[in-house]
Amino acid sequence: MNDPRLVRYDTADPQAGGTRRPFAKAVRAGDYVHISGQVPTVDGEVVSGGIVAQTEQVIENIKQVLALAGCGLEDVIKVTCWLDDPRDFTSFNAVFEKHFIDHPPVRSTVQSRLMIDAKVEIDAIAWKPL
Repeated sequence: MNDPRLVRYDTADPQAGGTRRPFAKAVRAGDYVHISGQVPTVDGEVVSGGIVAQTEQVIENIKQVLALAGCGLEDVIKVTCWLDDPRDFTSFNAVFEKHFIDHPPVRSTVQSRLMIDAKVEIDAIAWKPL
């Protein structure tokens, strides 16, 4: 049975050259939209620059995925952030704050090696009633 409250968005990823991935960019489950971890890529390539440029790109990618589900950053209620280098924490926070100052979500941030050669990855949960 197809439940209209469960929608998967964009499993063919243009960021990966249109390659089909074994996960969705986002899944709406009722009033919640779960966004897969986003990394700082454009057309499948990691953007050059440090943590500031990469965090800006990750947030832009999150905004694009949220738009697929009719959401925006103001609908984000929870994020999990992974930083490759804990020394980037202050600069990361400065970029994050710029985008979320008026509607801060709850957040967890940890240091972790990432699966690609990048400095940051962020996933998100948004709440937007159907």
